[in-house]
Amino acid sequence: MRRISYAQAICEAHAQLLETDNRVFLIGQGLWSPWYAGTSLKDLDKRFGRDRVLDSPISENAVTGAAIGAAMAGMRPIVFHPRMDFMLLAMDPIINQAANWSYLFRGQVSVPVVIRAAINRGGEQGAQHSQALHAFFMHVPGMKVVVPSTPYDAKGLLIAAARDENPIIYIDDRWLYDREGEVPEEMYEVPLGRGVIRREGRDVTVVAWSYAAYLAENACEQLAQRGIEAELIDLRSLKPWDRELVGDSVRKTGRLVVVDGAWRTCGAAAEIAAQVSETAFRWLKGPVVRVTLPDLPAPTSRSLEQAYYLTPEKIIQAVERVVYDSDRIGTTETESAICESGEIVPDAERGVGSGLLRGDEQRRFDRSKAA
Repeated sequence: MRRISYAQAICEAHAQLLETDNRVFLIGQGLWSPWYAGTSLKDLDKRFGRDRVLDSPISENAVTGAAIGAAMAGMRPIVFHPRMDFMLLAMDPIINQAANWSYLFRGQVSVPVVIRAAINRGGEQGAQHSQALHAFFMHVPGMKVVVPSTPYDAKGLLIAAARDENPIIYIDDRWLYDREGEVPEEMYEVPLGRGVIRREGRDVTVVAWSYAAYLAENACEQLAQRGIEAELIDLRSLKPWDRELVGDSVRKTGRLVVVDGAWRTCGAAAEIAAQVSETAFRWLKGPVVRVTLPDLPAPTSRSLEQAYYLTPEKIIQAVERVVYDSDRIGTTETESAICESGEIVPDAERGVGSGLLRGDEQRRFDRSKAA
């Protein structure tokens, strides 16, 4: 089978939807520019005309509201927000309108809109351009959230989302755009709400999605070389997420690590950990562990970015703690995220305005003061 990139798979899904359904149209910022969308929308305006591929003014609220209205009138719009951070300006039409209309009218009205949001972080872009906000939308009844990690899923989930009768938040990560994989040329759907086992194992269950699933796959390969057989589940959808698949795996392995490329508090990883603790507690051999970003804004410095973002090494450390040292999970020592250049300090400890990282010398000074 041919191999194409994640971004090319998204582009092909858009093209096939536009070809096969005249109700589909695209609207958003930067649809005609590779600077905004990479190759994920390349030349679609030339192929299908700018009356169906609408490059809008910078008004997230108005554009999203217009698309929601079009969806209620029978169209199948796909809205593109090139930075998820600024999609927050459209929270009213998304949450108060799109998510609620079907419920308010007893299912007589549907809102079949796809709101595509790109996570576009790293590269010293800083706190206002680097946020992964999928947990916000998981919390809202009335909408679905999908988070593909492979080119195959990027295409199949977008097609499935565009054919669904519900408002769907489709989140892609630009760090995945160059990732290649096998993708059929024909149209196909990946079922919403269904995860997939990327790697079978017996010692520990690792659950991840989007770019974190890519990192977790790398980590699991290295763990196998160290004698730990991890079962990797890529959720692919976060609302709904595949509770049955995760539960069956945890009952087999007895251990769970959840990897989420977003903040820790009230995050998607917390919801999954809570659900498993409620429904599969009797099978757990130790605490559920989350590997997440710290509860801090994204730094701008490249060196701090290297400490801040997830890596396969951080996932490996968490899995090894769960397998070999679960009795110490939850202590102060294991709750700190350790990196080569220092320790990521929790908000309550670091104080407002202080540095992100502490080195060994600063830690010694702090301990001497406490003594």
